[in-house]
Amino acid sequence: MVRDGEVVQVDPGVEVVAKKKTQTVARSWILMDCTGEGEVLDVDKYAIMHRVHIHARDLRILDPLLSYPSTILGREKAIVLNLEHIKAIITAEEVLLRDPTDENVIPVVEELHRRLPPVNVIRQGQVNIKEYPGGQNDMEASVEDESPFEFRALEVALEAICSFLAARTTELESAAYPALDDLTSKISSRNLDRVRKLKSAMTRLTARVQKVRDELEQLLDDDDDMADLYLSRKLAGASSPVSGSGAANWFSASPTIGSKISRASRASVATLFVDENDVEELEMLLEAYFMQIDGTFNRLTTLREYIDDTEDYINIQLDNHRNQLIQLELFLSSGTVCVSIFSLVTAIFGMNIPYTWNDNHGFMFKWVVIATGISCTLLFLLIVYHAHRKGLIGS
Repeated sequence: MVRDGEVVQVDPGVEVVAKKKTQTVARSWILMDCTGEGEVLDVDKYAIMHRVHIHARDLRILDPLLSYPSTILGREKAIVLNLEHIKAIITAEEVLLRDPTDENVIPVVEELHRRLPPVNVIRQGQVNIKEYPGGQNDMEASVEDESPFEFRALEVALEAICSFLAARTTELESAAYPALDDLTSKISSRNLDRVRKLKSAMTRLTARVQKVRDELEQLLDDDDDMADLYLSRKLAGASSPVSGSGAANWFSASPTIGSKISRASRASVATLFVDENDVEELEMLLEAYFMQIDGTFNRLTTLREYIDDTEDYINIQLDNHRNQLIQLELFLSSGTVCVSIFSLVTAIFGMNIPYTWNDNHGFMFKWVVIATGISCTLLFLLIVYHAHRKGLIGS
């Protein structure tokens, strides 16, 4: 029992275990708002679910301990993005990116910070509008040309994953083609094992590229899924009546949201009441990166065909060596038959069996041995001639 004011010694091992348990519960996220400012968050999954209003099954897709295929899901107030190492939740006002300290995620964070407009740029634009009323039209034109916030964040993620897979493909090509050429010039166990490892890496990379490509193709084939990704449009439709004046009243009556939401999101609200089913902007965005990932997939397909052609060439070479071994076996078999006949004749004459025709005919043994040798030689040459006629041996 511990008294008041008494210092208790804590086992350092227990403290380490407590830290590990805390780390398993809290996951590291980085929050990027529409102004480009970032903030690192160490929160559990329930806080994330409450913040972005998604279900646990959607958050489970982003768990790095679980293996889920590449996915782009449109929810009511968020986009759940799982593209290889890029695991993010995009809303109309902010981006939550998982594991910001990962070496592959750091470039994505830097690109988001560069692409999203900083606070001073927005303030400078507001000052310019106040000081120079004539520049208001230019400001409005730039707002209309800007994409919604969620599309800009989605574009950064797609660009990062396409560039990442293209870089891995380039590295694989730079290692595979010389290895295949070395194997073609010299068939050895070392070269065969080297090509085997490269082929396994190519198969895994092809599967990763195929998953991203299939996900983009599935989105492009379904307009409803693309419409679900228009978060700013849904946010504006839920917060204002379907009228032009309603949109203006919504901005004026919601100063907090109006200060947080980006200029691109306001431009999306302006086009909301024109056509709610218009997905042309997102379709063009997805098509651009689909073409890029499809080009990477075609490069891997070409590499696979080159590997298959090399395997066919290697099999042809092995068949040629096998035919040479068959020819050698044929020569040895023919020589064995000829020697066997010659040995048979000499064995007959060497048996200890009494016969009368050997009396006074000792020269006969020499002539029989010479005739047998000539016959065996002619027989061997005849076999070689027929083998050459049938193409079993070369000239």
